[in-house]
Amino acid sequence: MPIKDAFGLAFSGATEAGFAPYSQAVRQLQCFIGDPVAAVDRAITQDPGFVMAHVFKGYLFGLATEREAMAVARACHEAALPLAATKREQAHVSALGRLANGRWHEAAGILDDIAIDFPLDAVALQVGHQIDFFTGNARMLHDRIARASPSWQSDMPGYHAILGMQAFGLEEMGEYIRAEKLGRTAVEIEPRDGWAQHAVAHVMEMQSRQRDGIAWMRANPEAWTRESFLKVHNWWHLALFHYDLGDTDEVLALYDGPIYGARSMLALNMVDASAILWRLYLGGADVGDRWAALAANWAPKAGAANYAFNDAHAMMAFVGAGLDAPVRTLLEAQREAMAGNDDNATFTRDVGHPLTLGIKAFGEGNYPEAIGLIRPIRAIANRFGGSHAQRDVIDLTLIEAALRAGDGALATALTAERSMARPDSPLAALFSRRAADLSEN
Repeated sequence: MPIKDAFGLAFSGATEAGFAPYSQAVRQLQCFIGDPVAAVDRAITQDPGFVMAHVFKGYLFGLATEREAMAVARACHEAALPLAATKREQAHVSALGRLANGRWHEAAGILDDIAIDFPLDAVALQVGHQIDFFTGNARMLHDRIARASPSWQSDMPGYHAILGMQAFGLEEMGEYIRAEKLGRTAVEIEPRDGWAQHAVAHVMEMQSRQRDGIAWMRANPEAWTRESFLKVHNWWHLALFHYDLGDTDEVLALYDGPIYGARSMLALNMVDASAILWRLYLGGADVGDRWAALAANWAPKAGAANYAFNDAHAMMAFVGAGLDAPVRTLLEAQREAMAGNDDNATFTRDVGHPLTLGIKAFGEGNYPEAIGLIRPIRAIANRFGGSHAQRDVIDLTLIEAALRAGDGALATALTAERSMARPDSPLAALFSRRAADLSEN
């Protein structure tokens, strides 16, 4: 008889000895803590025929957005293919195969079907939710979890993760009050749930509640930073609140400390580093030699072009550091990517390539060209992934380009739009004053 979990789901090829570290890996991913790869490796060593252990490891690498990691995900898929599996597990193997080969949307669809049939399949829900994030699918960030929610009870293991994911989905759909309530509840249940912590931070970012956001992040940082692989991103959220308040010194202190003091080579962490430095760059802040150090770490990835969202943030670093060679490498790699037939070809063609060129034009002081490249993609920018908070850098760049180009009409229109969305934002007020000054002169 196959091992069954607390929800009655069967796990082919697993023994109790192998299932224990697998369960640990799942719990770690639900909180974004520890080393789930090491845990699932222990499960595979114990039970080489444990199909879901191979699949889960593949998911971890497939969601890393690194070219080298995708090769590991494909190897995990190959290892899983011949193993005994239930229909549910076979669907997971199929989903991993799609993800490992850049078919993000197909993988998301298969995982959705699994969760509809098995709403207590926590892995299907969580991996699907992450793919929805990486593909910028706000509707599914909400709906995927909403469909399963009635099947979950508060005494079930991992319930906090369901609440945290639902909170983020609600936030991305603009349902801020419910999002904050569920996110706070998730953190009360499991203080180390970094995703739920981040969902509440997103609410406060979108509502321009800077002081509330700082208080929320500062209240118990030990909980969301200890052994957390989401901690850099959550520190980035704290920096955003200080950025909106114009507290540049605190932003730089956070950058030099928990955001990029360790100078991570992981793309997910470098994205956050680029994103905060670029925001300061737009405001004319002197960031010293920080760009050079960050660009040096991006340079080896310039030719990857496997995830367009990363490319745009790499370009920010290259522009900030004044480098030419990696810019050429990146743009050539993007042109090759657009000739492909995976989902990233579309991500790059629709949003990533024009945005990357727009960032380059901005750095060159060609603000009209930057405007021409960035304006058409704003309404479809979700197609290349990320959250509303992350993609806000596109709007910030466009507003600054309009102001620097001396385009008073466009600057006035864009700043009015931002003031309507963020009426309590000091940065929005600053933009409005600058636009008014431009129109008067």
